[in-house]
Amino acid sequence: MIDILLMVVSAFIIILSLLQSGKSDGISSAFSGGEGLNLFANVKERGVEKILSRATLICGIIFFALVIASLKF
Repeated sequence: MIDILLMVVSAFIIILSLLQSGKSDGISSAFSGGEGLNLFANVKERGVEKILSRATLICGIIFFALVIASLKF
């Protein structure tokens, strides 16, 4: 049962990660000298981006808990 839940949660994490927009200019701008390269910039998420980000975080926590629960000591 836990194995099926792990597969479902991992599929949700993949889908949610692909739906999120990129938060940086990409690695090409780092090599080409793109302006405004600040990896630690405080960027506020709004609307759908915030919902997707939080849903991904929650799915990640659930995935981690399921992996811990599935360990057989």
